[in-house]
Amino acid sequence: MMSKLQRPLLVTLLLIVLAPFIWTWLAMHWSYADGERAGYVQKLSRKGWLCKTWEGEMAMVTMPGAIPDKFEFTVRDDAVAAKINQLAGKRVVIMYSQHKLLPTSCSGETEYFVSDIREVEPLPAVVAPGIAAEPAPSPAPLGTPAKP
Repeated sequence: MMSKLQRPLLVTLLLIVLAPFIWTWLAMHWSYADGERAGYVQKLSRKGWLCKTWEGEMAMVTMPGAIPDKFEFTVRDDAVAAKINQLAGKRVVIMYSQHKLLPTSCSGETEYFVSDIREVEPLPAVVAPGIAAEPAPSPAPLGTPAKP
């Protein structure tokens, strides 16, 4: 039988040992926020000394010619990373979840974890704020008289 002092001491020690594992599980499986961001993926690389993760950067452009904001993210899934590499240079929307207060950087360098990506139409050219440029007319085929 345990003495009255040994039982609380054992429970306290068990909680101290289990607390980091419980915290890590909660931080990885409970997301603080979910969302989507649109822009152009600028960079995606596999990084890390011991724990290799895909780390990326996306330029979010609100209007052509404006200075883009950077959105740094982590990708856990190799299939999603391959999809991102295929869509590099195109306007995309990424779906992500935010996990705050992760106890280690082994799961990724950022708190934003990308779960999927899809291509979207590029932004139209803008002449001035609020005025979209019309596409240039296609030239007439050779041998066709020009319109006056």
